[in-house]
Amino acid sequence: MSLPDEQWREKRDGDNDSANYGFVAPLAIAETDPQNLPGTRSLRSRAKLVLFISTALLFLWFWALGKHQPGILPTRLPAEDSFVPWPIDVDDTHAKPRRPRLLNGKAAEKIFLDVPNNESAVAISRRFAGKPHMAGTPGDRATAIDFLRLLQKELDIPSSIFESDFVFDAGSHNSRNATLGITERNVPTAWIDTYYPMMNSPLDRSVEIFGEDEKNIAWKAILEEVAEDELDPDAGKYAEAVPVFHGLSRGGEVTGKLVYVNYGRKEDYDKLEAAGVNFTGTIAIARYGGNFRGLKVKGAQERGAVGCLIYSDPRDDGSVRGDNGYASYPYGPARNPTSVQRGSVQFISQYPGDPTTPGYPSYENSTRIPGENIPRIPSLPISWITAQKLLQEIEEGGQNRTVKLVNHVDDKVTPIWNTMAVIPGHIKDEVVIVGNHRDAWILGATDPTSGTVSTYEVVRGLGVLLKKGWKPLRTIVIASWDAEEYGLIGSTEWGEDFAEWIDKYVVAYLNLDSSVSGSRFRPSASPSLAHLVRDVARDIPHPTIPGRTLWQARLDSGPMFGLVDEEAMHVWEEQWGMPLLEAGDFSPADSLGTAVKGGKKADITGELTRGASIGVGTLGSGSDYTVFLQRIGVASSNGGFASTLSDPVYHYHSVFDSEAWQERYGDPGFHRHVAIAKHFGLQLLRIADAIILPLNTTQYAYELDTYLNKVEDIAEKQGLDTDFSALRSSIMNIQIESVALDEEKAAAEEHLKKLTQKWWRGFHGHHKRWWCKVPKPLRKLACWHRLKSGKKCSCDTKVNDEIPAHEPPKNLGMSGRVKPRIGRYPAWFEEQKDRSCNSGERSLHHHHHWPARPELIKELISAVKRVRLANSKLVAFERGFIHEGGIIGREWYRHLCVAPGKWLGYGATTFPGVTEALTFDKNVTLAQTEAKRLGKLIDDLVNEIHI
Repeated sequence: MSLPDEQWREKRDGDNDSANYGFVAPLAIAETDPQNLPGTRSLRSRAKLVLFISTALLFLWFWALGKHQPGILPTRLPAEDSFVPWPIDVDDTHAKPRRPRLLNGKAAEKIFLDVPNNESAVAISRRFAGKPHMAGTPGDRATAIDFLRLLQKELDIPSSIFESDFVFDAGSHNSRNATLGITERNVPTAWIDTYYPMMNSPLDRSVEIFGEDEKNIAWKAILEEVAEDELDPDAGKYAEAVPVFHGLSRGGEVTGKLVYVNYGRKEDYDKLEAAGVNFTGTIAIARYGGNFRGLKVKGAQERGAVGCLIYSDPRDDGSVRGDNGYASYPYGPARNPTSVQRGSVQFISQYPGDPTTPGYPSYENSTRIPGENIPRIPSLPISWITAQKLLQEIEEGGQNRTVKLVNHVDDKVTPIWNTMAVIPGHIKDEVVIVGNHRDAWILGATDPTSGTVSTYEVVRGLGVLLKKGWKPLRTIVIASWDAEEYGLIGSTEWGEDFAEWIDKYVVAYLNLDSSVSGSRFRPSASPSLAHLVRDVARDIPHPTIPGRTLWQARLDSGPMFGLVDEEAMHVWEEQWGMPLLEAGDFSPADSLGTAVKGGKKADITGELTRGASIGVGTLGSGSDYTVFLQRIGVASSNGGFASTLSDPVYHYHSVFDSEAWQERYGDPGFHRHVAIAKHFGLQLLRIADAIILPLNTTQYAYELDTYLNKVEDIAEKQGLDTDFSALRSSIMNIQIESVALDEEKAAAEEHLKKLTQKWWRGFHGHHKRWWCKVPKPLRKLACWHRLKSGKKCSCDTKVNDEIPAHEPPKNLGMSGRVKPRIGRYPAWFEEQKDRSCNSGERSLHHHHHWPARPELIKELISAVKRVRLANSKLVAFERGFIHEGGIIGREWYRHLCVAPGKWLGYGATTFPGVTEALTFDKNVTLAQTEAKRLGKLIDDLVNEIHI
C-alpha cells in the first residue's frame, strides 16, 4: 500500500518540524537509464571533451598560481584615500580571512613569545661580548656590520658584498633617503649611518704622590685592572685593551692637595664650603654613586679645583663585601679591588651628544664649536686599591702630600656607526622605534650586550612572524646606536639630524640599555606608556620563580646578606625612590617582598619609584631615549633587571663586565635576558598592531597633579610664598579633556571594528558566491592540488576520498518504526552544499553586491580617519610639553614636564623649570614665571586634544 505524494510530503515535513530524528532525506525517485534517452551519448561525449580541455587548462592555472602565492583568492582590499584594512582579531569568525590569514593579536603574540630562548641568547652574548668594541674603534665597526648581517638574515633583507651599498655617510643622499624614505618603503631594509663626532681616546695617564720635598715621586698608582686568566679568560686577555680613562675628559697635568668630597653631589660641595673648605688649586676625590660622574667633575671645577679623581667604594656594594665574608671576583661575588669604572664625564644635564655640534648633526664637514658641556679640568677613574692609598694621605694623621694627576688624551673627529633596519607597516606614516646601544667601554657583557641580546631575540621573533605572513599595522624601525657611552652620541646625532621627520611620524620610542645586571626588574616610562609597560609585564612569566610574573620581579632582591653602610643605603633609596631598609643586616628572608634588618623582618613591598602611582619610574637621562623624549616629545620607555644591595657586585664599565661574570653571577641560564626580550617585543607588538595607540593620557594628566604637589611641598619646606593655583586649574582642564579623549578613542575603535567586520562579511560572501560558480570538477581538482601540496583546502567541495562518512538519516516508516532512508542521501548532501552557495548569494544580494557599495567604503574611510585623528591627539599629548625655548640655562632640553636633574644627570626632575627655580635659586618670581610658561603649554594642549 502506498500513500499519495501529497501525504508523503506532509508526513516528511511534519517529521522535519518535529526535529526528533534529525534531518530527513528526500524520497528516492525511480531512475531512468540515460542510454535510452535520444541524443544523449553524443551530447555527453562533447561535454567530456570540453570538460577535459577546461580541466587541463585550469589545472595548469592553479598549479602556476600555487607556485607563487599561498592562496588563490584575493587577500587585499582595494585602496582608496590611503585606506588600508585594519587587522581583526583572528578569533573573530566574521573577520577571519581565509588565504592568507591576517596574523595579529594574540595569535601573533603567541608565535612571537615562543621564539626567544636561552640557548640563542647565550650564543649572541658570547658573540658580541667576546672582544672589546669601544665606540669609534675597528672592533666597534665590526659589531655594526655584524649586527647588520643578523638583521638581514632574520628579516630576509638582501645583502651585498659592497659596503657602499649599505654603509652611508650621514648627510649624504643615501643616508638622507634611507631615513626620509622609510614611510615609502614596502619591504624590509637595513643600512648603517656614519656620523663624525668629536671624541677622545687615552694616551699616557698617571697618579703620583710627591715626597716631602715635592720634587721626587714617593708613590705611583697602578691604574690598570688586574685579571685572572684562568677564571675569566676574556678579562685576563683584554685587561689593558682599553686603558682606564674618562670619555670626553680634559687633557692635562695638574698638582694639588687632595680634598675628599664624598659623592661629589651639589649638597656635598655646599656642605664643605659651609665648613670653610677652600677648593682652589686642589684635586677633588669622590666616590661613585649618587649622581652622574660628569657632574662630580663639574662641581669640583666650579669651586676652583684643578682636577678630580673618582673611585669605586665597596661601601656602595651593599652587603656583598669582603668584610661580610664574600670573596672578591673572580673567586666570589664581591668587587674585584682593582676594578675601575670608566665612563663619560660630559655634563649630560646640559646637553648630550657631540659636544661640538649641539642641536645639529655631526657630519664629517659640520661646523664645530668648542664643547660647552665637557670639563675644563682633567679627571681619572681609579680603583679601590688606589683610592685607599690616596685617602690615607688625608685621613687624620696622614701626611697630606701633594698629588700629581696626568691625563693626556687624543681629541679628534671619530666615525661612529648606527645600524638601522625598517619593517614597513600597513600604515606607513606611523612609526614605532626600538633601540639599544651597541658600543661598550671594553667587553660589556652587561652594558650593553645584555640589551643587544634581548634586542636580537626580538628581531628573531619579528622575523618568524614575517615568514608566517605577518605585517605590522605600523612601521617598525630597529636601531643599534653607537657611542652611547661617550654621551648618547649616536642616538642624539640621528635625532638632531631627523628631528622634523621624527616629530611628524614617530608615535613611540622603546629603549633597552642593559637587560640584566641584577635581580630586580626596574621599568621606567613616560606616564602615558606606564600602563602598557605594567600590563605587558603581568603577561610575562617570572624568569626564575614559577607562579609569579615579571611585574612581581620589581620586588626581587639578591641572595646575599650582611651589614649595609647607612649612607650608601640612603643614596640607593634616593636613586631608586624606594625606602629600602635601615642600616644593619640585610638578607632576603623570604623569596619576595621581605628582608631582614637587625634580625627582624621588614616589609619592602611598597611602590618602587617616585611619582609613579602604578609602579613605573620616571625617565631622567643616561640612555638613548633622551633625544626622543626630552627634545622632541616622543613617549618613551626603558627597562631591565638592575642590581640591588644584595646582588653579586656588578662591575660597571670594567673589564670584569665579562661573559664569565654574566654567566656565573649576572644571569645564570640567561632566563632574565629572555624575559626582557619578551617584554620588550610584546610592548612593540602592542603598539605597532593596536588600532588605537595604547597611550594613556589620562594617567599622564593625573600624574601632573603629583608633580605639582612636589613643587608645593618644596616651597612650603623652604618657607617660600608661592601661588600655583593657575597651573593647578590648567592641569584640571587637561584631565577633563583627556577623559573626553578616552571616550572618543574607545568609540572610534568600536565603530571601526564593526564596519570592518561588515566589510569582511561582504568580502567573504562575494568570494563564496564566485567559488560556487566554478564547476564542481574544477573545485575538486583545485582542492586535490592544494591537499597534495600540504595546504588546507577551504573550498566547499572536497574530493570524493575526503567526504566524511555520515550516518544515514532515519525516518518513521508507515508502521511507526524507524527505518533508514539511504537512497538519495549522497545526492541530497551535494544539493545542500549548492543550496548553501545559493543562500550565500541570496544573502549577498539581500545586502549589497561586492565590491562593497560606495556608502560602506565612505563609512570605512570616515571611521579610519576618526581613529587616526584620535591617535594623532594621543601622540600630540607628549609633544605638547615641548617648548622651543627649552629649559632656562640648558635650552637643549625642551620638555617642561620632565628632564634630567640639573645636578643629578641620571635621575629625573619633574616640572624642572619650576622645581629648580625653588631648589637652587630660591627665586619665587622665577618659579612663578616658569609655572606660567608651563601652564600656557598645558592650556594649548587642552585645545590640541579637544574633541
